[in-house]
Amino acid sequence: MPTRVVSITFLAVPGPIQSIERAAAVLRLLARGSGHHGLTEIADSLGLARGTAHGILRTLQRVEFVEQDQATGRYRLGAALLHLGTSYLDANELRSRSINWADTLAARSGQEVRIGMHHDGAVLVVHHVFRPDDSVQTLGIGAMLPLHATALGKVLLAYDPDLSAAARRRELTSLTRRTITRTQALERVLTEVRAQGWAGEAEEYMPGEASIAAPIRIPGGLVVGAIGVSGAADRLCDSAGRPRATLVRQVCQAADAVTTSLVDEN
Repeated sequence: MPTRVVSITFLAVPGPIQSIERAAAVLRLLARGSGHHGLTEIADSLGLARGTAHGILRTLQRVEFVEQDQATGRYRLGAALLHLGTSYLDANELRSRSINWADTLAARSGQEVRIGMHHDGAVLVVHHVFRPDDSVQTLGIGAMLPLHATALGKVLLAYDPDLSAAARRRELTSLTRRTITRTQALERVLTEVRAQGWAGEAEEYMPGEASIAAPIRIPGGLVVGAIGVSGAADRLCDSAGRPRATLVRQVCQAADAVTTSLVDEN
């Protein structure tokens, strides 16, 4: 009797498609705030090369998901997606997804850790880990911090063109003698934040205090929050007043870990 050969084919489970994630991030960016952004703003907000961002926008235009204003050259959602919801993480989700990494960052750095996101023109602290020592500290969950004078806020401003545009339109409140109050100076700082991938401040919010923060992203590159350390300026900064490289590295590693966990969840 002849032997029957049975062939079994195993199909690999496909992984995420980066171009689709990036396109979704562009749509989410256009769905919030003013919804009118230029090519450079979109590319900088999502950490994309301008050529890549332009290719995505051209494709979305072709399928009428995005429209371009012929007078200004700025992009907005197309007629087919006027009711697109902003499906990025809410405060509770961001906190629950980040809590373990925040605890780890506090233990490694020896500093207090905050996780923040934008809310009503300020930074809303959605999670706070005490500095791991015996000093008296106050729980900061629910606190509202200024965008222009904190590292968390600078991260959020750097990657959200609507927020940075709003900051340019209003007076920047002076909180200490080091607070940035000129819009041109703030814009230079935000350009630097985008280039290096993290933000720092020393005594801009409170005398004797400093902070360092880095962005938290969801698939596609959209920044939904920031994680950072804060504490005494002499602990966070070197003798020249620059953020200590070790702390910058630890903060960026924590932000990358949260981002990776969010990507894996999706």
